[in-house]
Amino acid sequence: MAKNNTAGLEKYYADRAGEYDRVYLKPERQSDLRKLELLLGQEFKGLDVLEIACGTGYWTQFIARSAGKILAIDYNPETIQIARNRYFGKCEMEFVKADAYVLAGVRNGFTGGFCGFWWSHIPKDRRLKFLGTFHAHLVSGSRVIMIDNRYVEGSSTPILRRDAQGNTFQMRKLEDGSVHEILKNFPSKPEIENDLSGLAREIKITFLDYFWMVSYRTN
Repeated sequence: MAKNNTAGLEKYYADRAGEYDRVYLKPERQSDLRKLELLLGQEFKGLDVLEIACGTGYWTQFIARSAGKILAIDYNPETIQIARNRYFGKCEMEFVKADAYVLAGVRNGFTGGFCGFWWSHIPKDRRLKFLGTFHAHLVSGSRVIMIDNRYVEGSSTPILRRDAQGNTFQMRKLEDGSVHEILKNFPSKPEIENDLSGLAREIKITFLDYFWMVSYRTN
């Protein structure tokens, strides 16, 4: 039976932990992935970075190439445990189980922020709440980067349905045979700009073939 939208998102990613990184093996996405990995390895030089929804730490390992410190949060202990076992070089690392919408117990004063493949799982009516909480933990002028998927026919999981707010959903099957209905949004450039309007400056949005990226400074 399908697990319904955001209520089952945490369990889906906990159950998926062992097969989480296989999505990065898709041949057609390799060129885009190398570009993002290279960029993230350079953009947080010496910064104290707050990473939201770190998952298995796939992207954390690239940020760690230049960042001074990283505090990475995720809701699932299963994915955090995988992340802890990665190599992060000399970067000072801390992993915390936390809710991205609340960030209870997470300190303030970060100079950098990163979200990898989290924006697409935020319901449209919760984006401003999330951004407000996220930015409250960053100092003014902090460097922020977010990356996520574009919808590409034939490569992306088909969209199952769209709700009244415009959120889109996919049906995903795991190796254990369970089927999960997952919220997965694919925003346009104007939509990203609109959500960040008044909250950020120096906004730069880049669309690759399979992924999009936004970089900005907090107000």
